[in-house]
Amino acid sequence: MLAKLSRETFFVALDALRSNKVRALLTMLGVVIGSACIVLVVTVALTGKKYIIGQIESVGSNLVWAEYARTGQQPRALSYELNLDDLQAVKVGIPQVAEVAATREIHMTVVIGGIEYPVTLVGVSQGFQAIRNLIVLRGRYFDADDMLSRSKVCLITKELADRVYPYENPIGKPIRISELSFTVIGVFKERVATFGLSEIQKESAIIPFSLMKYYTGDDIVRVLYASARTPESVPSVARQLELLLKSRHPAGALYDVSTLSGILDAARKISQALTMVLLFIAFIALLISGIGIMNIMLVTVTERTREIGIRKAIGARRSEILNQFLLEAFLISGTGAVGGILIGVSIPVLVQQLLPGNLRVPVSWLSVVVAFLVSSLTGIFFGFLPANRAARLQPTESLRYE
Repeated sequence: MLAKLSRETFFVALDALRSNKVRALLTMLGVVIGSACIVLVVTVALTGKKYIIGQIESVGSNLVWAEYARTGQQPRALSYELNLDDLQAVKVGIPQVAEVAATREIHMTVVIGGIEYPVTLVGVSQGFQAIRNLIVLRGRYFDADDMLSRSKVCLITKELADRVYPYENPIGKPIRISELSFTVIGVFKERVATFGLSEIQKESAIIPFSLMKYYTGDDIVRVLYASARTPESVPSVARQLELLLKSRHPAGALYDVSTLSGILDAARKISQALTMVLLFIAFIALLISGIGIMNIMLVTVTERTREIGIRKAIGARRSEILNQFLLEAFLISGTGAVGGILIGVSIPVLVQQLLPGNLRVPVSWLSVVVAFLVSSLTGIFFGFLPANRAARLQPTESLRYE
């Protein structure tokens, strides 16, 4: 349609908008807001989705873990509990498993300045650092000798280090937890904070599992971790892990086998739902702006009734009048769309400087195209009624209009 417009029609439409600049700009404002909203909504949704999924995957997207599910009816028999033999069986019996680890924690206390503070003492096996993505800030992690020789060494969280040794380097220093004494060989943190939802609490100390076994007198495992080789093999590993544990323990034993796949799927669905809601709000803004365009165009047609009559009297066809007013509506909505898109793209670029270095704000160019097309089509759609009304005016009636 636009290709068939004559230069005369284009310039007439442009002159009409120039003669009412303030009105055109105010009408354009709604389109600017609506198109900017579309770009920003998609950008925020993509950024939020990327951040949430990235955080979950940093914990371990390939992670599968199992716990003994105790119930009131079940006796607490040792034969029901997970143990180190189960750990070895998983490593050998499930080919898709890349790494395994085991943990067991005990709640204890540390005395600082005569005041007792709660501390979680966690026994961990060799593969725990790799599976849980622990970052050693100072010192080192346990080596094979520490695991085998039951060395009385530990790693402590940064929070615990700051509390016990606020003004000095804790590496090589002794720490007394309840009645037990250890030498600190490292300070660590979780790569992604789990906010106390794992065995690693805010103030925790980890020790070799062999040392935990020596203190407790048994090799009971509270949580058994397995890392699948690929994300696609996680469901298969979870099924095999559950079957393997049931085959190794009495028939009445129940085990909770969990993965992060469900959380990832939930995060994706929440992100999609949020995007749809925000896009709906953006389209409402465009709808309101479209109604505004229609109202202003109807007023414009009424004000220019005599002009339309003169143009028809000197030979202007109905299609030219229709195209002129549709073009005016398109110029308002299209220019507003461009302005809104520029605002929607520039805001993420400016905000990027204020965000952490590892967080990127992706701008979807598809959203830019959609914003322009939807905004422009909104103007044309709502501008059709006024344009059609202008095209149907009779020359004789229009010339008599005051």
